[in-house]
Amino acid sequence: MSKVNMERPKVGVGVVVISQGKLLLGKRKGAHGAGFWSTAGGHLENGESVEECARRELFEETGLEAASVVLGPWTNNIIDGTKHYVTLFVFVDAFRGEVQLKEPHKCEGWHWFDANALPDPLFPTVVTMIEKVGLDKIISSSAKRSG
Repeated sequence: MSKVNMERPKVGVGVVVISQGKLLLGKRKGAHGAGFWSTAGGHLENGESVEECARRELFEETGLEAASVVLGPWTNNIIDGTKHYVTLFVFVDAFRGEVQLKEPHKCEGWHWFDANALPDPLFPTVVTMIEKVGLDKIISSSAKRSG
C-alpha cells in the first residue's frame, strides 16, 4: 500500500436490510463511490456502539427503524486507492416504517433487489462482504431469524 494517505483507517458500519429475500440498496452520489450501489451505513461515531450506529444511520438515510440488529462480518478495503475502511456489517431483517429517501444529496434512491439480481456496480465493501460470507448464507440466515 502506498503511503500517500497517512490517515488512520476509518471505521464504517454497513446495514444490510433484508426483507422477503430482497436486499435494500441505494445508489451513492456525492462522496466516494458515486454511482455505486451500497447498503445504508456510515461512520462509527466516538462512544457509539456498532448497533447504535446501525440504527442511527438506517433511520437517517431511509426512515426505517430497526427492530433487530444482528452483528455480521467485517471487511477491510482500500477505496479509490486512498481511503482505508474497516467496515463492520450488521443485518436487519425486522424493521418498522416505509423506505424514504431522506438524504437525496447522498443517495439517488433506495430499491429492493432480489439476491439473484443485484445491480452493478456494487460498492467495494459490499462486494467484499458478499465474497466473505456468501449471498446464499446472508439470505438464508435472515429467513431463519424472521421465519
